[in-house]
This record gives sequence, structure tokens and C-alpha cells, in this order.
Amino acid sequence: MKLNLYQVDAFTNKLFGGNPAAVVPLEKWIDDQLMQQLAMENNLAETVFFVPNGNEFDIRWFTPVLEINLCGHATLASAFVLYTIQGYNKPKLVFNSKSGKLTVQKEGNTFKMDFPSWKPEKLNDYPAELQTALGIKEIVAVYKYRDLLVELNAEEDVKNVQPDFTAIKKMGEKVIITAPGKKVDFVSRFFAPSAGIDEDPVTGSAHSQLIPFWSEKLDKKIMQARQLSQRGGDIYCEQNGDRVIMGGECKFYMKGEFEV
Repeated sequence: MKLNLYQVDAFTNKLFGGNPAAVVPLEKWIDDQLMQQLAMENNLAETVFFVPNGNEFDIRWFTPVLEINLCGHATLASAFVLYTIQGYNKPKLVFNSKSGKLTVQKEGNTFKMDFPSWKPEKLNDYPAELQTALGIKEIVAVYKYRDLLVELNAEEDVKNVQPDFTAIKKMGEKVIITAPGKKVDFVSRFFAPSAGIDEDPVTGSAHSQLIPFWSEKLDKKIMQARQLSQRGGDIYCEQNGDRVIMGGECKFYMKGEFEV
């Protein structure tokens, strides 16, 4: 069996920026174990698979070690492949996922995704080892929906964090750190060693929590965010009722072929 593979940098307009995703279009689903093995072999934060379902598409995402329920950058990359390589030309693209329906619209070079809004709740009790694992002097507050969201004082605090990934993995939690930005509304970083990703370059699913959090805190519906990973990425953010809109550009890197 031969399958096409596209590697796309998402949430960036520059090659080697943003978050790389492996995109594998399928005509029908293949075995779950094979999808996991392909993701492990790719060794990227995400390998995404999608199949046609009428006028829509079903979508699934795999890290090198497990399947996850939501991934923004790989969804963005999938939309890019469908619109710019596979000739999809309808005004709206619909993906069916384990997190419900996700829609994407192309506006110029930007792809805007409609995702669930996951407002995190403040925790009075959080893992005692969290502060030590992150190697930080002061935590403003800790919140959680799917992942721990750690609020810090300033952009420099986010930038300077040098986490102990072994300690975070032992906690079994994915961790978002965030603070107000200097040139953007807010900045963040994302650590998920328990999912096989020490630090994710740009994380759409984390912004399902970050957007409602900062929208309420800043009293703004439309915001601009930046993820401060080594590669870096820029995210358009909008709170829209019980949904969030996040958008960005993509850059094509390569096309390959699996033979399995």
C-alpha cells in the first residue's frame, strides 16, 4: 500500500517556522495501529489523517505515542493541503472529530478555524511539584480545562522558563504557561512530555483554553497571540460565543510517499 504524505509548517508564513505537521489524506480508514506506527516513524508533534465523508471529512490526530482528541496546527495544515494541493474549492471546510465538528474558512492566505471554547477553571490545589518542574520563582495562578494553564507575570517569564520535562512527565499533565505580551495580546508555551512532545512549537488546542481565558481577562473579543517556542508562531484569536476562532498561515515543505 502506498500513501501520500505532505509536511506543512502551520501558523507561519516562513519555512522552518511555526509547527510542522505530517498530513496523510486517505480514501478510507486504515488500521489504528498502522496510523500510530506512521506517526511514530514521522516523529513530528502530530501526524494527521483524514477521509472524505460526503461533503465533509473525518479527521484524527496522532502524536508519536498516542492519539489525541484535538489538534489545531495539524487541522490548519490539513485545510492547507485540501485547498491548495487537492483542489478543494468550497467556501467552508468541515471536519468531524472526537471534539465535534470543526470548520475552516480560507481568507486570502489565512485559514480560520472554528474550535470549541474550553474556559479553564481556577484551581485552589494544584500539583506541589509544578513550580519546581517549571523552574519558576512565582506563579500568579493555575487553571485547568484539559490542560494545566499557568499564568505568569510577564512575557520574559514565559520566555525564560527552562522546564524539567522528566518532572512534568511524572505529573502526567500537559502544561500551558502564559502571560501578557509586549507586541501581542498574550504569549504562551506548551509542554506535553506525557504525550511524547517535550515542547510543542505552536499549539492550536491550547488556544481553545487560552482564548476564553484572555478574552475575559483583557475584555477583548479579537486578539493576536504568539507562541514563544524556538520556531515561534503567530495566531489570530477570536472569542465567538461558546466557540473560538483561531487562524494562521501555512508554508508547504515537502511531499513524500509511504510504502507500507
